[in-house]
Amino acid sequence: MIKTRLLAACALTMVMGSTPALAADYTMRISHQFPPSHHTAQRLEQFAKDVQAETDGKAEVQLFGAAQLYKPQQHHAAVAGGQIEAAIILSIQWGGTLPEMAVTTIPFLISSPDKQRAFIDSDAAKLLEQKMLDKGVKNIGWLVDTNDIVFTSSTGLLDSPEKFNGVKMRGLNRLFDAGLEAMGAVSVAMPGSETYQALQTRVIDAALTGVQAASARKFYEVQKYAVATPIFLVFDNLVVNPAWWNKLPIDVQEGIQRAADKAVQTSIIPHDGVNEADIKALTDNGMEVVVLDKQQQEAMAKVMQPAVMKEFKKAAGSDGEKLLDMLETL
Repeated sequence: MIKTRLLAACALTMVMGSTPALAADYTMRISHQFPPSHHTAQRLEQFAKDVQAETDGKAEVQLFGAAQLYKPQQHHAAVAGGQIEAAIILSIQWGGTLPEMAVTTIPFLISSPDKQRAFIDSDAAKLLEQKMLDKGVKNIGWLVDTNDIVFTSSTGLLDSPEKFNGVKMRGLNRLFDAGLEAMGAVSVAMPGSETYQALQTRVIDAALTGVQAASARKFYEVQKYAVATPIFLVFDNLVVNPAWWNKLPIDVQEGIQRAADKAVQTSIIPHDGVNEADIKALTDNGMEVVVLDKQQQEAMAKVMQPAVMKEFKKAAGSDGEKLLDMLETL
């Protein structure tokens, strides 16, 4: 089935492609899960243009978004196995395969613009890149997805730990969900692409996602309330198949890397806190939105952080402890 979809998609691309696509010496197909309105999807469109420019037309990027080619949980195997050259893997999607990747999602540990920049070139990032390489994929870009989160709900504002009690909601991963469960929530694992329907059909009562993603995925159509806070860093890792990458001429590698570096730099969120424009995009569509103040953040951190730290240390072991030490020095 996957092979059939890949062949069909590639055939469609060839039919619809322009002359430059046929002239390119190297093709970089990228699969991702985002809808066209998502900021990372738009950034990848620019990346494709930059790759063509930086490689003098030697390399062409073909984008397959909205999980049309592979589902999010299939991206690692597809890239590692060489079925496709590249994909976006969210740092929160590694789960038990690479639990160390969850370190940046420990609540209220790292989210400021300065720490975003510091992390990308840090020893912590290098350690995680080696672990990804050990799992068969090479990371060439730490694109910032979000440093904030919004808890959406159909029943009321989730602005304090006690209000999560008994709420059935879409979580992120096992580690972060330990924090939700410490507040009494019932976490449900599901990809972002399936969350809208689950909210619409009341399979779940609430969800969490990035503030921009809540608008892109039109959560305001199925949720009334939203609580936003800068809580962690989620990265969209642009990973490539190492064997494919190593066969590229050095100048093509360098051109693609320059384009990736540009995408990373433009992804860094420049403001502290939650962007007012992102909040307005939700309120303009009828949602009641609040942003947690410092006291409310501390109350939530007091409950969530110990539970998530405990799970992280248990899952990540000695390298987890090392990563936490590295983050403390950023």
